[in-house]
Amino acid sequence: MTVKKVLIDCDPGIDDALALALAQGDPRLEVVGITAVGGNVPLEFTTENALRLRDFYGMTAPVARGAGRPLVREGIDAGNVHGAMGLGDVVLPATATELDPRHAVDLIIETLAAAPGEISLVATGPLTNIALAVRKEPRIVDWAAEFVIMGGAYTRGNRTPAAEFNVMADPEAAAVVFEAGWTTVMVGLDLTHQARANAEVRRRFVGLGRLESELLTPCLDFYGRFPTYQELGPAIHDACAVAHVIDPGLMDAVPARVDVETQGRYTSGMTVTDFSAPPEFRNALVPTTLDRERFWDLMTEAFTVIAKSMA
Repeated sequence: MTVKKVLIDCDPGIDDALALALAQGDPRLEVVGITAVGGNVPLEFTTENALRLRDFYGMTAPVARGAGRPLVREGIDAGNVHGAMGLGDVVLPATATELDPRHAVDLIIETLAAAPGEISLVATGPLTNIALAVRKEPRIVDWAAEFVIMGGAYTRGNRTPAAEFNVMADPEAAAVVFEAGWTTVMVGLDLTHQARANAEVRRRFVGLGRLESELLTPCLDFYGRFPTYQELGPAIHDACAVAHVIDPGLMDAVPARVDVETQGRYTSGMTVTDFSAPPEFRNALVPTTLDRERFWDLMTEAFTVIAKSMA
């Protein structure tokens, strides 16, 4: 079995928490770093959540604090969806783990530089840390084995009718990232809305001990109260990006050109996606359909591994 190394830049966040669980519980991944960015909630909470989730899951990767605000504009958050501190009503045990002394940007650069071509970079929050890293050391574009984001969409938005939250939170950073010269795998809303944790899915998690009772059930209960999730169940957005690294075959994907709108009065943060762009202009791979059954098998197996480690 081939084990992929992965560095995760995130803004935990309920769905980030489940993405980290997938990364830790699947034996095909080794998490070599976690970097926090302000997004779903302010940086102080996303950083603390990253530390506590690391310890709760039994991870060993270093955690570093990154950017707390967008490159040029005022920050926004999604506390109305994730709760004021990011994990709904969940309060994980306090952690004695210390932050890595490096800024997240330096951890990203140094980790990729130490193993060129060996580490997958995954971003599940606003792209501020990644943009800053690209600006400081453009060679990370070549050093990353692959670059996968949860963000954007080609038909819809969720923060606005046109824009998905992670891109809308820092459109200028997203523009830097998409224009950096690598192929960005854009796991966007059109794909992630196919990953709904409905009642049938949640029955899979019954019996997973502390993981179920202390995190999965309360997080999903809180997340599911958001009005757009009540009928079909919450979409587990960020875990889809990690799942793509584990098994790209879970998703059908189409090459495309993606540009980020930074100026539009009504469309700022929109990922303008052109599937008909000539090959020389393409900068993205856009997953469009998800094998739901295999995805939830993947998630359940990973959660089971973590639950057993906690027993």
